[in-house]
Amino acid sequence: MELSGVILGYRRGSNTQYTSEVLALVRGVGSYKEACRLVGKKAIYVDEHGNTYHGKVVGVHGRKGVVRIVFKPNLPGQAIGKEFRLKA
Repeated sequence: MELSGVILGYRRGSNTQYTSEVLALVRGVGSYKEACRLVGKKAIYVDEHGNTYHGKVVGVHGRKGVVRIVFKPNLPGQAIGKEFRLKA
């Protein structure tokens, strides 16, 4: 089963932007408990040039089902607002 979602942006603090982690909203996941089950799953983002970025869900952000994903290599800024796949 594959899930899809949207990259929301980089993880940020008040003074610092953590470009190694992105926040993502997974479709069909609306609660903290559902998002906790996704920790450890693999994420894939393919850009318009065909470059593939592989990532891993490392945690939950907040209580509404947003997850934190670490991609290797880091995602470019153009990925914000674009689709990604999650292998469940």
